[in-house]
Amino acid sequence: MGEATSNCTQSVLEWMATEEYKEKNFARQALVVNPARTCQPFGAMLCALGIDGCLPFVHGSQGCAAYFRSCLTRHVREPVPLVSDSMTEDAAVFGGQANLIEGLKNAYATYKPAIMAIFSSCMAEVIGDDMKSFIGNARNQEAIPADFPIAFANTPSFTGSHITGFDNMLKGFLQSLADPRQGKWTNGRLYVVPGFDLYPANLREYRRLVTSMGIYMTMLPDPTEALDSPHTGEYKMYQPGTPMGELADALNASGFIFMQKYSTVGTRKFVENVQKITSEAVTMPIGIRNTDAFLMTLHEMTGKSIPAELEAERGRAVDAAIDAHQYIHGKRFAMYGDPDLLLGLVGFLLDMGGVPAHIVCSNGNEPFRKEMEALLASSPFGAHGKVYNGKDLWHLRSLLLTDPVDMLIGDSHGKQIAKDADIPMARIGYYLPDRVHLHRQPIVGYQGAINLITMIANIFIDEYDRNCPEERFEILR
Repeated sequence: MGEATSNCTQSVLEWMATEEYKEKNFARQALVVNPARTCQPFGAMLCALGIDGCLPFVHGSQGCAAYFRSCLTRHVREPVPLVSDSMTEDAAVFGGQANLIEGLKNAYATYKPAIMAIFSSCMAEVIGDDMKSFIGNARNQEAIPADFPIAFANTPSFTGSHITGFDNMLKGFLQSLADPRQGKWTNGRLYVVPGFDLYPANLREYRRLVTSMGIYMTMLPDPTEALDSPHTGEYKMYQPGTPMGELADALNASGFIFMQKYSTVGTRKFVENVQKITSEAVTMPIGIRNTDAFLMTLHEMTGKSIPAELEAERGRAVDAAIDAHQYIHGKRFAMYGDPDLLLGLVGFLLDMGGVPAHIVCSNGNEPFRKEMEALLASSPFGAHGKVYNGKDLWHLRSLLLTDPVDMLIGDSHGKQIAKDADIPMARIGYYLPDRVHLHRQPIVGYQGAINLITMIANIFIDEYDRNCPEERFEILR
């Protein structure tokens, strides 16, 4: 009986690796398996953690807050402050105003924040809670001081993804707390908007590159220290972030530069179209060519020249690419992740002669598809690449088994399908709870290009050493 069951299981597994099963898998409509994205409030939380003294506040259940905290903590291995107003069944029937007012009162008295950022979960959105009105009533009932700064955003979990929530919260900060623009006067600051980025090393790299050009900048938001704080033996609930004064002065910026296009769509429209502030959006500067474009955009926006130290860095990145080119050239890759990350990674691979074959973007849209397809068409190495918007990792599993590649690139959620396909995996993106310190290594800028080349080439070399014939096992590679 046991042998019969084993044989049956094996036959099903073999059938699931066929084109016939792939067709059925891609035909499913009502089920998502491992979508490689999370919901809007998570992105709103990240945005809120980047404002100095800010306490993120979920208008929703405790379970939502616990999920967001645990995920982020496991990725960056840092404590994450976040509260909720504990909505339960009665709030779902009678509305969540009482919860929000009591929650604001308790959070203000207990945790003494300088500012709070309130965002909603799906429960609050389904019943149609009016957060703006509730916050006003909380002030009237003296649950919080009348002048206590609060930003809020609607972040329904059942639509969009974490990048949508990041965008909504960031726009909420500007709409709620930024002072009106004062005519043509500017504060002389370039506001650098990193987008949804859980690599604090990336944020430090942006700051280093921009300030090395002598540009006066503010990062908005800046969760660098919240995601990677020093161990001092003393717990600090609030790590340094974007100062309140610089948030309030944001609409007097000399310009905005958005490091991600698809996680800041609404904020960018608000800055460009409503506030009429000079702004640029760049492809995430992953790889040498994308970093070149980023620095040239900075030069064009500010007139500042690119210093010799960055030219030397570029030279070292080019040297690293030449030294490791043979390990990546011609290799086929599958990858998944957020739209901005994928655009950067595909550009990097094309520069290295890598062949992106399957590109799965659960939260991609048509503008992303067109931009990615144009990028693929710009290189002979992109001729066989295909974009899959709205597909999940179970779709990607079918692709890996029917049209194999040499490496999978993505976050830790892909480790099972990489194992099923018997291919190596490069862990890049969010979320990475099964490896340490990857978020502490930048993947942007020239140093990030060197890091990616090193990671991917060495994974291939490790695989060759592990699987090569005995006569090929040697010290020289």
